[in-house]
Amino acid sequence: MKLSKLVGAAKELAVQIPPIVDVNVTGIEMNSKKIEQGYLFIAIPGFMHDGHDFIEDAIQRGAAAIIGEKAVNLSVPYIQVTDSRTAAARLASAFYGFPARKHKLIGITGTNGKTTTSYMLRHILSEAGYSCSLLGTVAYIINGEHKKSSHTTPDPIKLQKLLADSKDEFVIMEVSSHALDQARIEGIEFDVGIFTNLRHDHLDYHHTMENYFRTKASMFMKHLKKDGHAVVNQLDEWGVRLSNLLEMEQRKIFTVGKSVYNHIQLGCIHISEKSSIQLYHSNKKYTLNLSFPGLHNGYNAALAYAAAKTIGIGDETIIQALESFKGVPGRFEVYSHPAGATFVVDYAHTQDAVEYCLKSAKQLGAKHISHIYGFRGGRDPSKRKHIVEASAGMSDSFILTFDDLNGINGDVMINELEQLAAHYGMGKGKVISDRTVAISEAWQNAKAGEWVFITGKGPERYKEMFSIPARSDQEMIETLLMDQSFSLQDATADFQ
Repeated sequence: MKLSKLVGAAKELAVQIPPIVDVNVTGIEMNSKKIEQGYLFIAIPGFMHDGHDFIEDAIQRGAAAIIGEKAVNLSVPYIQVTDSRTAAARLASAFYGFPARKHKLIGITGTNGKTTTSYMLRHILSEAGYSCSLLGTVAYIINGEHKKSSHTTPDPIKLQKLLADSKDEFVIMEVSSHALDQARIEGIEFDVGIFTNLRHDHLDYHHTMENYFRTKASMFMKHLKKDGHAVVNQLDEWGVRLSNLLEMEQRKIFTVGKSVYNHIQLGCIHISEKSSIQLYHSNKKYTLNLSFPGLHNGYNAALAYAAAKTIGIGDETIIQALESFKGVPGRFEVYSHPAGATFVVDYAHTQDAVEYCLKSAKQLGAKHISHIYGFRGGRDPSKRKHIVEASAGMSDSFILTFDDLNGINGDVMINELEQLAAHYGMGKGKVISDRTVAISEAWQNAKAGEWVFITGKGPERYKEMFSIPARSDQEMIETLLMDQSFSLQDATADFQ
């Protein structure tokens, strides 16, 4: 594509557009190491590195033109803009032929439940005969092919390329608050937007819950089509606030909650080895029997049901699809221990997500509840005490361990974990820094009727090197299951 034509997509962001040597642009990149001959390099002022420092490297690698925010003189065409992040999204969209326009787009945002709701909704669409791509935390699924996920919401250039590659009619996207704040979805408009909830998270980035909420709300205020539907969970105050904002804008809202005024009204949710959920819609009562437990999964199913209704899918198809849905990797993933205990791997990393998990175990008759989890270095430390308090209040014992240190000194993290366990742990907790050793100890000591939750990472791979050569919580459990040396001596004794 000619540079002059491409630049038109972001001309209002240009400080000025100089006379352009009309080169042919063969690709777009924000990483100078990925530049090839004829590429356009966009310099982004990042949080760790400034892309402007890599302009010369990009030119040496063959960049035909540069976009950036600083005033510089270069040997190749350079266009200065006021916001290179927004420019990157708009230029990528233009370069790939505005691919969002060829799909029906569903965006899902919120603190918890995005992944499970997206997988549920994709399953419903597939059962209804639609092809559907999915972009989220666990994987990017394009044309039925699974690709490894790099971010919950990919960077704008990768996002536009994935949309261009997709031949599916629908695309479901998990939309993170970081993606919204960093203009990754600039220029994209959703046919359906789903709000799951808002909980204490990412305040290291957003600083206050109000800022966090405003960022999440921007998906609906700026990126929902004028005739699009907003599906909103009103089980928390933030969902009610979002609904009020959207009503002022006279937008189409479809609400889920426990009030008679909600479009989808939640009735009884019965938790056993499966979950039975009662829904009321248009004066009709429906019962959903999910194949996996969890109060939170009942809420996710209700949101998926509501979204499918706005698309026009029939009740019978939705219910049959939800009842045949088998779950999501790393979301309440259950493993049976040889002694009769139950191990659960879950992504839960906020207070309410942890509470939902542990509450589900109580409802399922757990005789003893153990919890293994840690905190990532460099992330929001203000939520940690709340999670430890919640775990101590609902479990019989817990182990604090390492997650991803992200450059934080291990001794510093151990000291913090020990202080948290001592101050908030009610005498129930201890620290084992090696995550694989912590899981192994829980496995060796597990007894019949015990539930052991390993939370915080779900399907994510470890960044740290641990004693046992497993690369994820799932892989660690599978390693223990295959270990024939495991002894059942004393482990089969039930809890009295």
